[in-house]
Amino acid sequence: MDNAEAASLLADSDILVSAAACTAATTRMAGEITAAIGNSGPLVLAVMGGATVFAGHLLTQLGFPLEFDYIHVSRYGDKTHGGELRWKVEPSRQVEGRTVLVLDDILDEGETMAEVRRRVLAMGAARFYCAVFCEKRIAKAKPIAADFVGISVPDRYVFGYGMDVSGLWRNLPAVHAVKGM
Repeated sequence: MDNAEAASLLADSDILVSAAACTAATTRMAGEITAAIGNSGPLVLAVMGGATVFAGHLLTQLGFPLEFDYIHVSRYGDKTHGGELRWKVEPSRQVEGRTVLVLDDILDEGETMAEVRRRVLAMGAARFYCAVFCEKRIAKAKPIAADFVGISVPDRYVFGYGMDVSGLWRNLPAVHAVKGM
């Protein structure tokens, strides 16, 4: 997608969640996470690259000591539908006996986060939590439920606030939806 196509896609998109509402959702989640696990000294793992924006905004609002690292696992690549799960980077810090909080941009079908949970618990984590900025409302059951959710969106192709469309527009402060998808 070239710059003109990207600009056209953005101009023709629907704004589902404003920038102010995204900020408010992240602030609310920070309070919920602090209340639930703030005293546990957690290891926080962000799923790259979608969780980058969300993690950056959330981490500055967590007023407790934590260790931060990242993982990179994907089912999408530059496609619009999930495929085979690929681990690019596994957790590099010791998770054994730890409370682990995984941050991701979106919980769509839940397959990726379910695999992350399985892997983290197999590595010996004492407790696993996941926080997703966005949960997509879909008709089928998901193999995992997020512990902390920022916003809920309809079953449409969304982008912005860390989520991309064809690798672009993660940097938007609001959540948009592609028309017709």
